[in-house]
Amino acid sequence: MPSSSPTERIECPLCLGAGRLKRTEVLDRLGVKDFARVAQLSAEEAFRLLQSKHDREHQSAWSRFEAELAKRTAEIREHHKDELRSALSDRDDLTRRVEGCLREVAQLRERNQQLEAEMSKVASRVGKREEMDFSEEAQTWAGIAVSEKLPKNGDFILAYRDPSGAPLEPRIIVDNKDKASVSEGDIRKLIRDAKERRSPVGIIVAREESQLRQHDRERRWGQEDGIWILRTTRHWLPRDLEVLKPLFDRMRTEGANFLQKNSALAEEVRRTFVDLDEVEKHLKKAAQAIDSAAGLTVKYRARLQALCDNAASAKVAPTSERNGGIPQTLGA
Repeated sequence: MPSSSPTERIECPLCLGAGRLKRTEVLDRLGVKDFARVAQLSAEEAFRLLQSKHDREHQSAWSRFEAELAKRTAEIREHHKDELRSALSDRDDLTRRVEGCLREVAQLRERNQQLEAEMSKVASRVGKREEMDFSEEAQTWAGIAVSEKLPKNGDFILAYRDPSGAPLEPRIIVDNKDKASVSEGDIRKLIRDAKERRSPVGIIVAREESQLRQHDRERRWGQEDGIWILRTTRHWLPRDLEVLKPLFDRMRTEGANFLQKNSALAEEVRRTFVDLDEVEKHLKKAAQAIDSAAGLTVKYRARLQALCDNAASAKVAPTSERNGGIPQTLGA
């Protein structure tokens, strides 16, 4: 049997000349198991089995929870179904009532707009009638010329006439008002209209004295923003024009700023109107007293006549009648 040298090269019984082996192949060829790998794989399998069990239990718990939740929800829904139905019914009723109210509001708004339009037409007719009544009345005043109805910037232009009938300066803007009370806005509009027409004088004419404010009655004549304003009524205007005629004559000859130069005269005119209004009030009271006295006179005359008639018809016996020397009265 040939001997072998220690340095003799022989073929590796494990790799068989391949030169490279895996650790598992070496252990397998030597007949030794890789206990570390087996242990790792066993642990991984154990963890996988444990995780799988845990996942099943977790899913089962969630399934039971969801089933219990659905059951409880169904019970609660069933318990409150009547209340919910009632609430829904109430909501529907409320919705219908709100919709009904909104329809009524819309109808009322539409009706209100119609009424406002009708009232505007009525007010326009009343205002137009007031203006035409004034025009017809003003045309009867001696020495006064009145224009046709103006399309804007006042109702009429009023002026005195010369002997030939031609209108004289100053041309006066007239604005008629028939409302509960003349307002400051009416005065401002009259001033704007007078400036637009280049008239130094504007007259605001109320239907009744009660439509003038206390301030209007206390300052019926005065200048505001460069325009002379007369606050008057249909009853007062003819008298007021007679009072102002000398001033208008001076304005015509000396210019529109005549009164600005003479403030004392303007104040005297203002007081004159106040005094005239007071005189007219006293005249009204005197007229009422005269009417009352006349009524009482007629009343007492009738009573006196009745007394006289009764006295004449009464049967009175003669003052003396002899009957056996004894005076007797009738019926004795």
